[in-house]
Amino acid sequence: MINHVTLPWRQGRRFEGGEPGGPVTAIDSDNVAAPGPMLTLLLAAASCSGVDVVIMLEKMRVTLASFSVDVAGTRREEDPRRFVAIHFTYRIRGAGVDENKARRAVDLSIEKYCSVIHSLASDIRITYDLDVAEV
Repeated sequence: MINHVTLPWRQGRRFEGGEPGGPVTAIDSDNVAAPGPMLTLLLAAASCSGVDVVIMLEKMRVTLASFSVDVAGTRREEDPRRFVAIHFTYRIRGAGVDENKARRAVDLSIEKYCSVIHSLASDIRITYDLDVAEV
């Protein structure tokens, strides 16, 4: 499977693009009009893992009331200023949820299913916290 995107320059440090003929997203390396490339990478990791967790919790018969993922990335001081650590915080509220189910879903996402995380350099330290409540 080959994915293809086009990213035309708009002005300054802003681009807009996506799959040809599909929806577009903006990327602004100044983080003014839109998230920049590094924030977009964190958003991609959060959304990739997030959808994995939602699907797995549904299979575990959890009815979600709310779900969010916060992600913080630590970057090197010198160039290239790549991420050396990424920390996720999963906030899960729902009927039938408990910490064991949540931890199982997150572990499977991070260790097996999330394509974005597995596309990153293998030396990036990936950690997470859970904030889980039955409602």
